[in-house]
Amino acid sequence: MGDPFALFLIGAFALLLVSAGVEDVRTREIANWKNAILALLAPAWWWFNGMGVWPDMVVQIGVALLVFAFFFAAFCLGQMGGGDVKLIGALALWLPPQPLLWMLVVMSLLGGALTLLLLADHWFRRTERGQIEVPYGVAIALAGLLTLNEPIFNQFL
Repeated sequence: MGDPFALFLIGAFALLLVSAGVEDVRTREIANWKNAILALLAPAWWWFNGMGVWPDMVVQIGVALLVFAFFFAAFCLGQMGGGDVKLIGALALWLPPQPLLWMLVVMSLLGGALTLLLLADHWFRRTERGQIEVPYGVAIALAGLLTLNEPIFNQFL
């Protein structure tokens, strides 16, 4: 089966992602407390996986800060919502660089597909013109959940 502590962490990770995705669809917002809990659970995940402070945790935090800064720039340009940026930053604390890169690629593909679906829906319904709000938290959450199946990420199971 697996270690109960690890299963708790993975379960919390998955529930928070699903909850964030559903909330983003319903309200086009992601609650700060969900992102905060996800970020605050990351050090427990590091501890469980035996990460040392130097260089493992320092690298993990550095990569997460770079990812956050990149997506914060997208937020500043009006391309993403603040909750999406915080969710990506929290996920970056959990994932080592290679699975993180995989997650970001999958997230981009899912986000593009979601955008195309919403554009098609907008066109078919012939709704009023205007900018479409894409609940990108769905793409982020799905990519994070798909990363759970990666053997690099959850090698303990």
